Amino acid sequence: MSQENIDVVRTLFDAWNARDMDGLRALYDPNVIVRAPEGWPEPGPWVGPESIMQQWNQMREVWKADTLEPITDFIDAADRVAVRFNWYGTGDGPDTDLQLTGIWTVREGRILHTEFFWNHAEALEVMGLDE
Repeated sequence: MSQENIDVVRTLFDAWNARDMDGLRALYDPNVIVRAPEGWPEPGPWVGPESIMQQWNQMREVWKADTLEPITDFIDAADRVAVRFNWYGTGDGPDTDLQLTGIWTVREGRILHTEFFWNHAEALEVMGLDE
């Protein structure tokens, strides 16, 4: 299942970068939960695809052009996938250039849980891995 889980997360990056919000929504389990990194302006958590998509759409209103760019390999451990990435955005508000690590829990081909971290080592520790 590891490569299949990595493929799901890669598909999420592809959908985001293509601005394919319907494709993105289709990746989420009905019981999905997303947790923002500590100190994020909208702290969440967001529960369910509708809540998550509302958050993503609000972000997309501010940043008219944005991309997610992986900067590490996709790391899999059991049903979770982690990747460090840059999020670049330009638009009506200030430009953004953030570096985050996301951990996605994938079950039966759908994303059940996502958690974001500022600190890559902390994220790997949550997964039970060393940097």
